[in-house]
Amino acid sequence: MTRIMRPLDGVLLFDKPLGLSSNIALQKVRRLFQAEKAGHTGTLDPLATGLLPVCFGEATKFTSSLLEADKTYCALIRLGQTTTTGDAEGEITSTYAVELDQAQVCAVLRNFIGEIQQMPPMHSAIKHQGKPLYEYIRKGETVIRASRSVIIHELILERFAGDEMEITVRCSKGTYVRTLAEDIGLALGCGAHLQGLRRTAIGRFGLEGAYNLAQMESVTMLEREAYILPLDSLLQDLPVFDLDVVQVTRIAQGQRLAIEAALPDGKVRLYGAGCFIGVADLMEQRLTPVRLLSSVAKSAACIE
Repeated sequence: MTRIMRPLDGVLLFDKPLGLSSNIALQKVRRLFQAEKAGHTGTLDPLATGLLPVCFGEATKFTSSLLEADKTYCALIRLGQTTTTGDAEGEITSTYAVELDQAQVCAVLRNFIGEIQQMPPMHSAIKHQGKPLYEYIRKGETVIRASRSVIIHELILERFAGDEMEITVRCSKGTYVRTLAEDIGLALGCGAHLQGLRRTAIGRFGLEGAYNLAQMESVTMLEREAYILPLDSLLQDLPVFDLDVVQVTRIAQGQRLAIEAALPDGKVRLYGAGCFIGVADLMEQRLTPVRLLSSVAKSAACIE
């Protein structure tokens, strides 16, 4: 039986399970909500679990804030072994004795806090000449990559026992935790790989507001819809500017507005009659529309 898909707008904080790719997980959620359009922000490997925000409909226009936001992870690292992929999915390439105490581990971890250089792994979706790196490695080819700067804001040792350690990492976008695990193992002199990974936060969103598949499958559609956050939940860090009816019409037609507002230059959230309508750039007391809801643009077109 063909399911009827419907327009749906908003954001779901989804707790992705182990073993599913981000895209397969997204499609499962999309079907549960019978949503016409959906996208996720911030890919998680099948090995990883945790927070995967799913944006429905118009929310897909406003995902840049999440893509740019810091991420927090709980990582389980296996010491004394390196693998072909840097994580538990790869084949073991070398084994070393682990003769470390907690003080040595903490001393090494401190060296990774702040801005560091990382070499993107070959088993990643970063593109080289239009193709993701993992396609090259599947053919046995290795591509020369340039290292890049990432920032480790926090790195906390939660547990250390024998050949395992568990850390909490808060890092900038673009950080590969499996590469971090490998680099930590190298610095410790015993090698390491990522055994498990759980994303616990993206920006201001955390797992405490997330739902898993079992929770969503066990309730009615009406109860499920209550899990969805409004569109503007993605933009709570931006200042607010309210427009009157005439201003809404003008900005929906793509016009710049001269305004008087005690706001700093930058992006602002726009509201009309108390309803969120989009985002604009404020520069020297002038508003320029950046992204507006489709309904706002359509209403302006009808007026024209």
